[in-house]
Amino acid sequence: MLDRIWLLFFLSSVGFSLLAGRPEAVTFALLKASEEAVQLAFGLIGTMAFWLGLMRIAEEAGLVRSLARALTPAFRFLFPSVPQGDPAEGAILLNIAANILGLGNAATPLGLKAIRRLQELNPYPEEATPAMCTFLAINTCCVTLVPSTIIAARTAAGSVEPAVIVIPTFLATLVATMVAVVADRIFRCRWGA
Repeated sequence: MLDRIWLLFFLSSVGFSLLAGRPEAVTFALLKASEEAVQLAFGLIGTMAFWLGLMRIAEEAGLVRSLARALTPAFRFLFPSVPQGDPAEGAILLNIAANILGLGNAATPLGLKAIRRLQELNPYPEEATPAMCTFLAINTCCVTLVPSTIIAARTAAGSVEPAVIVIPTFLATLVATMVAVVADRIFRCRWGA
């Protein structure tokens, strides 16, 4: 669907440039945007390497596992159907902890592992379980303490204060996570899941 929208945008811009008698405008815009994209990507590399390295150190130091242990009581409330000690429990906790610390690259494989294990526990494979829905809701808007990717993008774009978004991002993701949990509970009560 999205590819059709972009194709529509592209074809309409070509059409309008031809109608305006300026077909070179599209070529110029494409080349200029490509140049800016490459500059932005190179700018991101250094900053992303720094933040991912810092987060990797935190991960190796055991911060992710410590955070996962601290989240265990909340896990029992959110995922009562997941058996205690199940591999899904560890994968979900580590995924959420990695997301909180801004380790999106580390969180993704853990999230996939968690969903795969939750699917193995699923008595009705054609339907998502309540635990799967809760995990998806939390994973989509997980609380983030260090939004390293956004900081890197802001740095690459020339922001004077790229880290100024840390507190607003934390607050926004905190509220979003609370809304996701409340909505999940409301839907569970409404449909008896």
